[in-house]
Amino acid sequence: MFLICSKAAVTLPPMTQSFALQADVPAPADAARRRGRGAVSNASGRFEPYARIEEDDGWDSLGDLPPFRTEVALEKARTAITRNQSPDIAFDRSINPYRGCEHGCVYCFARPTHAFLGLSPGLDFESKLTAKPNVADLLRRELAAPNYKPRTIALGTNTDPYQPIERTHRLTRKILEVLEETRHPVGLVTKSALVLRDLDILARMATQGLAKVAISITTLDPKLAREMEPRAPTPSRRLATVAALAQAGVPVTVLTAPIIPSLNDHEIDRLLEAAHGAGATEAGYVLLRLPNEIKDLVQEWLLERHPGKVRRILSLVRDTRGGKLYDSGWGVRQTGEGPVAWMIGRRFEAAAKRLKLDRRRLRLRTDLFTPPRGTGGRIQEQLNLFG
Repeated sequence: MFLICSKAAVTLPPMTQSFALQADVPAPADAARRRGRGAVSNASGRFEPYARIEEDDGWDSLGDLPPFRTEVALEKARTAITRNQSPDIAFDRSINPYRGCEHGCVYCFARPTHAFLGLSPGLDFESKLTAKPNVADLLRRELAAPNYKPRTIALGTNTDPYQPIERTHRLTRKILEVLEETRHPVGLVTKSALVLRDLDILARMATQGLAKVAISITTLDPKLAREMEPRAPTPSRRLATVAALAQAGVPVTVLTAPIIPSLNDHEIDRLLEAAHGAGATEAGYVLLRLPNEIKDLVQEWLLERHPGKVRRILSLVRDTRGGKLYDSGWGVRQTGEGPVAWMIGRRFEAAAKRLKLDRRRLRLRTDLFTPPRGTGGRIQEQLNLFG
């Protein structure tokens, strides 16, 4: 059964209070129900006035609850391209064909966006997903706008465009087909080997300087990866994906993200060496980010999976965030600040320089762009004849 109460009435358990976290903390969901999932709980989002807490009524009622299964809702999107003006991000536009991500990475910085849907950033984020089946049609229309000016479109900036449901919905594939047709530059970020399904398109675009791919690899330890990213491919599979992309001529960057002090920061050198050996030509990193609900989700996960390290890890995170668990300031949210962040940054830079992974980021071409035909009515089609 569920108890529903005002969030003001929810008290923090003693272990949680010792870390001075500011959010409601639900009871962990039954382990059998959430098997194969990343989050420990399913707390209501920050915009909801009430908290729903699982509570056994003495009749073993929690054992009757069904497991968390992936559900996909269809959304009729209004726009395809999302724009941003963030000064510390290398792109100003992106496309996200899905909301939520089945990979279940416990640290995912996109989790808080599920709160805008009235859903939990916890288990709901990885089991209640949304797909936008009209996204490719919208993209075609937006690229045909008379005032559109091409710049690299990023895919995978919020949730993974190659998460498991892409096998069925193929929205990322449809987006790439539009971008190839219009010779529009694209940069992809993914953890998934499913990106190789679209190697035909990506290889053709890469020969024109129109495509590059970043593969995110958090750790080389398969056990730790399974704990943190339960439905993402194994580290060895991701390295094999880097190799396949590189062999096909697609420029590949490896992202060591996130780096978590005292958990995976010792792997920086080995991880970059493995990525370089697989064919990566660039590298980047992001320090663990804990905005909004993520700080509670990560703490719950640490208490369950690495209880002996939780105090140490959170203490080091605070050292990189000016005494807080997170600082959203431009320029520091990705890398942190202070001595601990400085040492992590210098270690990464030294390894990247030694392996020649510190080259300037590849700039994709925009001069080949051709607006799509047949999207602006008869007049636009006639004008296209002269283009």
